Amino acid sequence: MDRETLRLALVVGGLVLAVLLGFGLGRLNPPANPARAGAASTGAPDSAGGDHAHAPGTGAHSHDGATVTQGGGDGATGLSISSAGYTLVPTGPVLTAGRAGELRFQIRDDRRRAVTRFAVVHDKPMHVIVVRRDLTGYRHLHPTMSADGTWSVPLTPSDPGAWRMYADFTAVADDGRQVAAVLGADLAVPGGYAPRPLPAPATSATVDGFTAAYTGTPEVGRSAPLRFRVTAPGGGGAAPLEPYLGAYGHLVALREGDLGYLHVHPEPVRDGDAVTFWLTAPGPGRYRMFLDFQVGGVVRTAAFTLTVA
Repeated sequence: MDRETLRLALVVGGLVLAVLLGFGLGRLNPPANPARAGAASTGAPDSAGGDHAHAPGTGAHSHDGATVTQGGGDGATGLSISSAGYTLVPTGPVLTAGRAGELRFQIRDDRRRAVTRFAVVHDKPMHVIVVRRDLTGYRHLHPTMSADGTWSVPLTPSDPGAWRMYADFTAVADDGRQVAAVLGADLAVPGGYAPRPLPAPATSATVDGFTAAYTGTPEVGRSAPLRFRVTAPGGGGAAPLEPYLGAYGHLVALREGDLGYLHVHPEPVRDGDAVTFWLTAPGPGRYRMFLDFQVGGVVRTAAFTLTVA
């Protein structure tokens, strides 16, 4: 091979080698995501890490200065034992139907430490709801906390079967942040479980002679007002309601089936003799609403079945 031919071969070989090296480096260092680059250049939100880092309905939002983490993805909470970095840990003995017992539990953080700092919300640092899975036997309890972070409250289940407890609280983190959460756990009360059918839907209920009635129609995905009025026994007119948990009533709604727990907030002032609550139904179906109201220092609970179309 003469010198000119050898030179030409070396040039061609060098070009081929450069192309191969360039292709390999391109695979090791891929170009920027064109969608992300387009978002940066046009000012559009970056879905990978910008405005929606979580699925709609499941992320945190502001509520009374605290961070609230949704549990069900549709507005219902209390569906899981862990949420927002906190876990509900029941620690008490097995409960027996018809026998006085004690419900005990802790709230633990993501380092498995018992939480001992809670904000006071609606006059209490901890609200506990206990209900049988057929939505009977409702209890609204306020336990006390010991120094080690164990909460306890007397509880006598009325019937055996599957029960559900909800811990509704606002924890204060080490950095001072307030995180509101509703955690749920199942409780087994030994014995035969014979579920009762849910009562028919009604807009009024009577308890101890008091009649509670409401007006309003909840809608799926929209906040709608429900106005409750309580009348005294014997047609004595509006009952003289007293403040309870910082308002003239407290309302809890539970969804039939998965027992999703709904936050229902009252207006701070009364509308005449009515107490107004705002409820957002997460989906169609049947719900059981429990209205706690106080008259003469006694708290009573009126229960309603609600059907949302």
